[in-house]
Amino acid sequence: MLLFLYNLGVALYGLVIWLLAPVRPKAAQWIRGRRQWVPRLRAALARNPDPVLWMHCASLGEFEQGRPVLEALRKRHGERLRLLLTFFSPSGYSVRHNWPGADWVFYLPLDSPVSATRFIDIVQPTAAVFVKYEFWHYYLETLRRREVPTFLIAAALRPDQAFFRLWGGLFRRMLHSFTHIFPQNDATADLLRSIGYDRVTVAGDPRFDRVRGTAVENRRLSLVDAFVSTGEPVLVVGSAWEQDMAALAPALHRHAAVLKVIVAPHEVDEAHVAAVERALPPDVLTIRYSRATAAATATPDERAVTPELLAACRVLVIDNVGMLSALYGYATVAYVGGAFGKGLHNVLEAAVFGAPVLFGPRIGRFPEAAALIKAGGAASVASAEALDTQLTEWLTVGPARLAAGAAAAAYVYTNAGATARILAGMAPWLPAAPADAA
Repeated sequence: MLLFLYNLGVALYGLVIWLLAPVRPKAAQWIRGRRQWVPRLRAALARNPDPVLWMHCASLGEFEQGRPVLEALRKRHGERLRLLLTFFSPSGYSVRHNWPGADWVFYLPLDSPVSATRFIDIVQPTAAVFVKYEFWHYYLETLRRREVPTFLIAAALRPDQAFFRLWGGLFRRMLHSFTHIFPQNDATADLLRSIGYDRVTVAGDPRFDRVRGTAVENRRLSLVDAFVSTGEPVLVVGSAWEQDMAALAPALHRHAAVLKVIVAPHEVDEAHVAAVERALPPDVLTIRYSRATAAATATPDERAVTPELLAACRVLVIDNVGMLSALYGYATVAYVGGAFGKGLHNVLEAAVFGAPVLFGPRIGRFPEAAALIKAGGAASVASAEALDTQLTEWLTVGPARLAAGAAAAAYVYTNAGATARILAGMAPWLPAAPADAA
């Protein structure tokens, strides 16, 4: 019965996406990206003589967790181990479909006995890696039957999930399909052992390694340098939703005259960017990154935005993708969006730069946020008033801000190292690395 309901749920999901495709761009991308996947995948992997490691990520956030592992595998094995990366969501595929660290990037076809068999027949993976979640019954069952080593990394499970319910036998079988699981924390390891799964190594979260590398790189952006050149404190608002902007509004009104603000909306289509702009104080000089970029490439006679005008602006709205991790490097204080709504975004990207971090109240599914608060590097606020109070304290009490920022950075650096632990745990099932590998 549970398998019947699973099949029905997957089928209904596909039907809903198909019905939404004419009116929802992401649904259209989801459908379009999976068209003719069999011949396209077969052509891509044709005549490949090397073993293939397949990594699957739900979306962009999970990719950032899996990315350090793929990069380390490439460094260790070179071209002797080919890397296939798949996504379920358009928000991951659309940003990373040309990522040079993988040999091939595809959408994962919707789970079914036929799709799973065809996909694995073509790919013939030497090993498979799933990141954090995305448990697909037929893919996992096919991998298990064919004795393909299959790993779950950065796992973060909760007691209320189906795996741990009396009726969750199908989902427990999915977990038991994995050769080895690398949880983020001891709590997840204990949950796995409670259902009889003991092939567990607590490795941590590879995102710590990823963001540490971003901080070491410390990429600078010339237009942002011009924007912050006045030396005033900078608030970086990352992955902002409308609920976040509503909560931020009183603080932005209060501090607009003494604070530079960089806002990166969660979505960068015109509707979301315009919604962010409407939430900003109307009398504050605001500019979009794309307008400043276009002006910077114009001739002197055409240029509408001079470096002086850019420096005079109070708010810079980021209307492109791929810059947020670098933008946090400019933050005096960071605000990470999502926790007034569906879910918190990546707080580690901000914390690694030594900026104290603010976010909303809905953090129950994000243990790193709670740990960052406990470490003294972050604060969760439940209202606009509380947000304003905390931001004001950090902006006006220098020692408090510096201590919180130092605690945030220390939390990230002391929790790095998951990538090395995962690679060591996977090594017995992977091809031997070259003798001269780093």
